[in-house]
Amino acid sequence: MTQEQALNILKTGANVFLTGEPGAGKTHTINNYVNYLRDNNVDFAVTASTGIAATHIGGMTIHSWSGIGIKKNLDKYDLDKIATSEYISKRVRRTRVLIIDEISMLSTNTLDMVDMVCREINQNEEPFGGIQVVLVGDFFQLPPIIKIDETENKQNSLNLNSKKVNNIFAYDAGAWERARLVVCYLTEQHRQDDKDFLSVLSAIRANNFKEAHKKLIKTRQIDFDDIPEEALSITKLFSHNIDVDRLNNEELLKIEEEMRSFKMSAEGNDRIIETLKKGCLSPENLALKKGAVVMCTKNNQKERFVNGTLGIVIGFDEFTRYPIIKTKNGLNITIAPMDWSVEENGKIRAKITQIPLRLAWAITVHKSQGMSMDSAVMDLSQVFEFGQGYVALSRVRRLSGLYLLGINEHALKVHPEILEKDIDFKNKSEEAVKVFGKLSKTELSKMHNNFIKACGGEVKKKRRSVKK
Repeated sequence: MTQEQALNILKTGANVFLTGEPGAGKTHTINNYVNYLRDNNVDFAVTASTGIAATHIGGMTIHSWSGIGIKKNLDKYDLDKIATSEYISKRVRRTRVLIIDEISMLSTNTLDMVDMVCREINQNEEPFGGIQVVLVGDFFQLPPIIKIDETENKQNSLNLNSKKVNNIFAYDAGAWERARLVVCYLTEQHRQDDKDFLSVLSAIRANNFKEAHKKLIKTRQIDFDDIPEEALSITKLFSHNIDVDRLNNEELLKIEEEMRSFKMSAEGNDRIIETLKKGCLSPENLALKKGAVVMCTKNNQKERFVNGTLGIVIGFDEFTRYPIIKTKNGLNITIAPMDWSVEENGKIRAKITQIPLRLAWAITVHKSQGMSMDSAVMDLSQVFEFGQGYVALSRVRRLSGLYLLGINEHALKVHPEILEKDIDFKNKSEEAVKVFGKLSKTELSKMHNNFIKACGGEVKKKRRSVKK
């Protein structure tokens, strides 16, 4: 399915599961839909399963939005307390479209609880209380973090998970089934432009990794002491935080230059501030030196950098003291502070402000999810969960940008259950293309306009082009 086809389906108001391989344009499609909703005055909420993912899309976590917080199950008392919260109830009632990004990391229980909260507040037994729900993500990527005791069936819970106690993925939730989601499986590729490397990633995804693919990967394997000079300043991906922190601190201490520190500022709701801090890739106290390898942590098209842009600190502005970085493309950019904020109903509830940089000699695979990199050095010898190796490898655009320090067998594996489910998703997406493909442009346009009106929005009239 193309991005245009998916966008046309989203505009009808159907509940949608938007998926596809890394680089297929899921975020781009959602951004287009959000702009469309905004232009037509439709209230929407952009959320994500984790704080890191939420900062990428400029939203809040679904846990904060729905009021469930860190709860693993809801009883009647919990549900009543959330529903009677004036702020949460106003937020839910106002929302006409709910977007949840990185759905692969959302547990079964959490999706069911969000559904329950929406139905209770809206006093509407339709899925998610009649709100259009758009779930975005790729189940081949990182799975939910589930503790063993969370899979136990609690008798006093209102949870509607009915299949198996050990089901962990969001698609196992009762709410998923009841929502009757239209699957939009994007098939275009906009990140990887290397056919050989794309075949490696596709082989991992299809559990069809052969000797030829292994040979391609091995051509990029090197020892730590043999990292070429041009790769010394490239970001390194590790599976564990301890390796990341150790390497970044060691490398910064090696530089014999003056240390400059930048402290994060914050204002607004304390709880939201804490959530923003946890999800922010820039640290509360950013220590930099001339010569430090850094990564941009936000998008800024005007200044020509995006989340994931790599560079080296070449100095500090004489007047503002802000760091100046030189990117791989040779651009010199002064990096000024930027905001990470949560906005509701046109008002900012909380925001944090920091220089959008982080030390980038190394980062974890988890924090790299959603990024697109020209090149990376990675150690996948200690990968410990399904999807982790696939996420790391798919961050880079081409094989020549990959420097592999080590890899274990687990890194080339994806969850066996997902393999089967992915075939089902592809089939359903093809069915959706056929069904919606039968509709004329006039019929589609009418459906789009009807949904805008049903949401209380205003249909934006298209300007007619005047030919001379």
